[in-house]
Amino acid sequence: MEEMAALDASSTWELVPLPTSKTTVGCRWVYTAKVGLDGSTDHYKAHLVAKGCTQIFGLDYGDTFSPVAKFAFVRLFLAMAAVQHWPLH
Repeated sequence: MEEMAALDASSTWELVPLPTSKTTVGCRWVYTAKVGLDGSTDHYKAHLVAKGCTQIFGLDYGDTFSPVAKFAFVRLFLAMAAVQHWPLH
């Protein structure tokens, strides 16, 4: 419930009507127990993931991409742009 509340609070998604020619993609929860240095359970994490294996190329999607960048890379890129006086768009 906390994960869903966080997604809703950050406005990372919105409900839209499904086009008649498309099918829905299933999803499932993935649970992970994070372990501390002493071997004890530190905390639990839950992620809602899509079952992309049910999609058909050309019918459900046309392009494959991953719009995720690690924060360390973004910081490095911005630092390099600042040092080199590169314009950012």
